[in-house]
Amino acid sequence: MYELENALRDYAWGSRTAIAELLGRPASGGPEAELWIGAHPGAPSMARRADGSETPLDALIASDPEHFLGSESVAEFGPRLPFLTKILAANEPLSLQVHPSLEQARAGFAREDAEGIAPDAAHRNYRDDNHKPEMIFALTPFESLCGFRAPAATRKILAHIEACFDLVASKVPPLLTELMNDLDSADERVGLRSALERLINGGEEVAGATATVAAALSSGASLAPYETELSTVVSLHAQYPGDPGVLISLLLNRISLAPGEAVYLPEGKIHAYLSGLGVEVMASSDNVLRGGLTPKFVDVPELLRTVDFTSVEVPRLHPEISGLGQELYRPPFREFQLQRIELAPGAAPVPLAQSGAVVIIVVEGVVYLDSPKGDLQLARGGSAFLAASEAPVNVHAVAAAAEKAVAFAVTTGAPGAGS
Repeated sequence: MYELENALRDYAWGSRTAIAELLGRPASGGPEAELWIGAHPGAPSMARRADGSETPLDALIASDPEHFLGSESVAEFGPRLPFLTKILAANEPLSLQVHPSLEQARAGFAREDAEGIAPDAAHRNYRDDNHKPEMIFALTPFESLCGFRAPAATRKILAHIEACFDLVASKVPPLLTELMNDLDSADERVGLRSALERLINGGEEVAGATATVAAALSSGASLAPYETELSTVVSLHAQYPGDPGVLISLLLNRISLAPGEAVYLPEGKIHAYLSGLGVEVMASSDNVLRGGLTPKFVDVPELLRTVDFTSVEVPRLHPEISGLGQELYRPPFREFQLQRIELAPGAAPVPLAQSGAVVIIVVEGVVYLDSPKGDLQLARGGSAFLAASEAPVNVHAVAAAAEKAVAFAVTTGAPGAGS
């Protein structure tokens, strides 16, 4: 077992306090957007050896992949940790984005390498050769845009916006009518693609219409029954005036997660996290194709090749619950599954769900990890990497503790996941 020192990413949208408060440590003073717990070469955790020396987790794993990952994981995913865990704290919206399929990522990464694009170039789309299916578990109320809403439902919202112009002097932008006509298509994929292309390529027309719509929605007109969706348009416009992502948000499911709820996102699903604190787990990748709500590079043709233009119900993920203080979240991906463990003082130990390597982080109290090959105590804010060869591992509450312990553990998906 190796204690970890994890990389903190200071993206501008991050909260200045949420991660520090969760883990019980002083804030850095700047934005703290993501704590990366894993072996992605972009920001690997540092693994502490018994003698106190440290080594990057990706280098440690590379020294003996089958020992650290297990032979099944190496056979399926290669000699790298297949997942990346993050504590994500959004104080402002993240960019509107989509993640590529495995085939697209491999081809795109190879193509950009052949073109000589530097790995850290601002206009590079593919930072690695992996796909990035993901899930988010809400630790606080968590707001998000998540996949395309059914076109008929979006059309009703657009019609409601038209009615809001009764209280303002300006005329209804023709763009709204054009979008409704797009969404009337008999083929929803054709309609959604047409609507997204119209907005993302619209330039000054879209910027002007966005400002006009935001003004109408702020005029005192009733937003009911679409208060959440339309208030989001107003707030996004205040932060990104004229950005095409403001009106693109109307095409997407607007969801609110309560603490303890989770959703998952397959490849190709356009989304944006708006605010909140959560545990995010994904295949180990940093590939992001952006579509708005950002000053960063937006490659429209590549984005349109990547988006899945199928409407979806909100892909909520419900846990399997044991009587031992375990909640197991199994998304339909082989790369990862998430376990939440809650132990009252003096509770019986919990057998750790393990399929290959594990990373674990404690967010409340103190836990004690026990395996045939070693043991380790972790307090709030502590994290560790457990090799596949450590199994089986039991998670104990500390007998003298006065408070409950809560930890999150991530391992490779059990056989059958994603099939």
